[in-house]
Amino acid sequence: MENASATPTAGLTPLRIGIIVLALATASIHIVLATGDPLWLFPFFLNGLGYITLTAALFIPRLRAYRRWTRWALMAFTALTIVLWVILGQPYTVIGYMTKGIEIALLVLLWLDGRQSTD
Repeated sequence: MENASATPTAGLTPLRIGIIVLALATASIHIVLATGDPLWLFPFFLNGLGYITLTAALFIPRLRAYRRWTRWALMAFTALTIVLWVILGQPYTVIGYMTKGIEIALLVLLWLDGRQSTD
């Protein structure tokens, strides 16, 4: 019989589902914000793609051996996004504060997942 932990959904806990939902929420917000015409909005699009890429890498079964490092990379990426918003995000908007709230919650869930995880 095949090992159940080899299935793609093995280990998909409510905590990890929360990570996926929050990461995709902030990615979606950044991509939607990038739909304007000015070229300076392109970094928003790249930020959204970064969240999607790192979140996918975190849960792709083939990359499980690197999950710890990928989690740290996603945490650093999220923290950098918050810091850059504080520095460059003026004028601060409601959507900006909402997105930062999502990102802070994402950091907390990633940290908790790292504490509970064996990989």
